[in-house]
Amino acid sequence: MASEKVYRASTTAPVNIAVVKYWGKRDTKLNLPTNSSLSVTLSQADLRTLTTASCSASYPEGDSLLLNGEPSDVSGARPQACFRELRARRAALEAADPSLPKLSTMPLRIVSENNFPTAAGLASSAAGFAAFVRAIANLYELPASPSELSLIARQGSGSACRSLFGGYVAWRMGEAADGSDSMADQVAEASHWPEMRALILVASAAKKGVSSTSGMQQTVATSGLFQERIKSVVPKNMEIMEKAIAERDFAAFAEVTMRDSNSFHATCADTYPPIFYMNDVSRAAIRAVEAINAAAGRSVAAYTFDAGPNAVIYYLEQDTEAVVGNLYSVLSEVDGWKASAAEGLKSNVSFDESVAGLLKNGVSRVIMTSVGEGPVATQEYLVAEDGTPVKSSS
Repeated sequence: MASEKVYRASTTAPVNIAVVKYWGKRDTKLNLPTNSSLSVTLSQADLRTLTTASCSASYPEGDSLLLNGEPSDVSGARPQACFRELRARRAALEAADPSLPKLSTMPLRIVSENNFPTAAGLASSAAGFAAFVRAIANLYELPASPSELSLIARQGSGSACRSLFGGYVAWRMGEAADGSDSMADQVAEASHWPEMRALILVASAAKKGVSSTSGMQQTVATSGLFQERIKSVVPKNMEIMEKAIAERDFAAFAEVTMRDSNSFHATCADTYPPIFYMNDVSRAAIRAVEAINAAAGRSVAAYTFDAGPNAVIYYLEQDTEAVVGNLYSVLSEVDGWKASAAEGLKSNVSFDESVAGLLKNGVSRVIMTSVGEGPVATQEYLVAEDGTPVKSSS
């Protein structure tokens, strides 16, 4: 009779928002990108995925995933690639030490919860696959480094490889055909530039019309601007951005962040037929940032947009009043503000009426967050000791 013992490991993983964007694959099977990218890992106090990986000989045959209380299909190529790589590494440990329990042969039961909307342009797949891979690696007690695990997470979701680190993270595109050098590394720890803040204006929590996966391949196939982006725009932006982070130069950081976002969305518009991830609310957020920077006489805020309409606005803690104070004056009715950080701040910008109107009517919530750490092992389990799924207490 199969042993009833349930083996478990839990981890949280963060969202990351790229300041130099990943868009386009040179190998869709291995999830190899056409360009390098760089992101800021955001604090898990505000945005995180909690995942418990468990296995037991008593589980019914076949692996399963429960995401936010709903069964999720794991038969696709991406999760299967992650399962296969992680099992192979565990099997190698078991072969080297026959006393180890044969976890690699047992069905996996994964239970995962996000504290933010899934597939709404908030990098949910990045946090999700990073937590998925890290939790199974912890369950299997693999001696792999975050960079090694990023090779596996990348095969689930490209940007997930960057969520295996905290702080400021690069995904190096690599050159090897087998993807063995396409991995993430940490450019700087969160503690190197801890004053970095992010204000997310959620313009839509609905699922996007064109998924990132299909959108980027349409761009690769049809956009002329895209070739210029991957050959010259991104390599230059990566170089300037790494220097800006090393020197804590917000003016340079802000310019590259905004220019790269514009370049990415220009290639989406240049795709045939065109792809539009941003909407009128997104464009109003850009105008608001421009007005804030003009009033300050320098760049105190930097907007960026992933494949969705939500604005992520980076700023430094010392410029909270200039950025948050002015946006709060228009969006004070919206949910999500941290009262201690937003109330009592002065505003000195008079936004254009149409900009203010679009933001008031189009932003459904805000998320105030900051640069943060990478995945963290936790004793909070979403699978009980008997193997049944449970809800998060947090």
